[in-house]
Amino acid sequence: MKFFVCLMMLVSTAAGVIMDLSGQMFTFPQETNTAHVKLIPELVNFPAVTVCHRSFTDLKRDHSLFSLSSTNDHNHFLVFMNWAKQEIQSHVHSLFVGYGGLDYAPNKWHSICTTWNSSLGLVQMWFNGQPLVRKYIATTFPLTTNPIIIVGQEQDSHGGGFDAKQSFVGMMCDVHMWNYVISPCEIQKYMKEKNFTPGNVLNWAALNHQKTEKVLTENKQIGCHADDAPTPGNGITFNPVVI
Repeated sequence: MKFFVCLMMLVSTAAGVIMDLSGQMFTFPQETNTAHVKLIPELVNFPAVTVCHRSFTDLKRDHSLFSLSSTNDHNHFLVFMNWAKQEIQSHVHSLFVGYGGLDYAPNKWHSICTTWNSSLGLVQMWFNGQPLVRKYIATTFPLTTNPIIIVGQEQDSHGGGFDAKQSFVGMMCDVHMWNYVISPCEIQKYMKEKNFTPGNVLNWAALNHQKTEKVLTENKQIGCHADDAPTPGNGITFNPVVI
């Protein structure tokens, strides 16, 4: 009986740690080419994609916000800040469209949702509650081939190839992913932190994940989105959670 319990614990550890991260966030405190979090999806067939997350950084260089690779393509689905072009890019199958003219101000929380439909080939981004124009990438096949999902780094090979100068430094929370395009109403609920349907691929309230190197799990700042971003000197502190 003791052996069986031990075996079950080992299987759970090998697959990642499933945690309710409601009210918490990941902190990436330094620029490295190693620190990251691997997010383990509940499903692996993506005829469409919606990814939502909130992030806080002062970076003034390129950085990855969400990286999904496959055995066929390391930029299978990528949300990436291109600093030189001053645009947030949506990459699908190594093709991309960019969204510029955004108030991506440093040291503020930003809520971003990105959608893609394989049958229509359309991408759309929502930035701090504002829907941006729908853009065409390509009509293509669903994402199915052994996905690896990473936050904190951009994958230049399947599950690796990290570049410190593309790493994310800052805080990130409320990562959800669906294998369909959720409705504008659901996106608005997410943006306003109201009751919304959690991701069926990645669910922040039951997140299966593996942390590598210097990544902290901390209590989330009050109002973890752009509309209620905390200001300097307001007395808000971080309380590390020991995992």
